Amino acid sequence: MQTKRGAKKERVGVVVSDKMDKTIVVRIERVTKHSLYNKVIKKFLKFKAHDEENKAKTGDKVKIAETRPLSKDKRWRLVEILK
Repeated sequence: MQTKRGAKKERVGVVVSDKMDKTIVVRIERVTKHSLYNKVIKKFLKFKAHDEENKAKTGDKVKIAETRPLSKDKRWRLVEILK
């Protein structure tokens, strides 16, 4: 009997650093509303993602997907460059 795994998470963000070899830093933005003041706030998260061919450059819009741990900080991989 084969068990079905959960779907891998995917995120879209902007590359903020490509200085490391085979690694990019992707900033993901989400918009939320403050619970008390109802002001719209932008919140950001940064993820390190594996880029095997060093294709993505700073400023590119990319899609990343969750993967097994590749290093101490890398748990995401580059799926495609959108723009």
